[in-house]
Amino acid sequence: MEREMKGEISREEILRHVDHTLLAQTATWNEIREILDDAMGYKTASACIPASYVEQAARYVDGKLPICTVIGFPNGYSTKEAKVFEAGDAIRKGASEIDMVIQIGFVKDGRYEEAEAEIRAVREVCRDRILKVIIETCLLTREEKIRMCQIVTRAEADYIKTSTGFSSAGATFADVELMRAHVGGGVKIKAAGGIASFDDAEKFISLGADRLGTSRLVKILKA
Repeated sequence: MEREMKGEISREEILRHVDHTLLAQTATWNEIREILDDAMGYKTASACIPASYVEQAARYVDGKLPICTVIGFPNGYSTKEAKVFEAGDAIRKGASEIDMVIQIGFVKDGRYEEAEAEIRAVREVCRDRILKVIIETCLLTREEKIRMCQIVTRAEADYIKTSTGFSSAGATFADVELMRAHVGGGVKIKAAGGIASFDDAEKFISLGADRLGTSRLVKILKA
């Protein structure tokens, strides 16, 4: 068992910041159901699962747990219209939180207005649901990360999120610090990808992350 937390944040408090996640391509309903049961049992912020399971999951939890899903995942290069449809479909089926991947190629091309328009379009269909924007920090330069902090703020998303967990790297402390310095006051930060210990989780929270995308913390407790 991992050693006890040295800081002031309890494990129970950390878990309240966790989107307990299973997004593997091979995920079965039995595995999704275990994620949902664990999320409810350990009182995590949400369960983040593939869109194809949202309707079944929403019926299963019956309002006891927010269901999060991913849009344009993991590459982000589907069209704006496709992402809007995906988000609307997931919401109609019971999702209360949407994590969307930006069109990274637009950022690389300097097509920032189009990147912002895409986020705004998904924001509109989400309405009062939580929208998190995944910018895949490992693929961006420092300047591009800062620019995306500004764009996500202007587009009025609820969160900016570091990573899908499916690219070359996940969340880093430096990226969360950079986001905290450049994102607007109304936007929160989600760190995701590679968060493997309660010590790491505590540090991400202390640096400004409000949500953590991971399944490993619950696995540590279950072990």
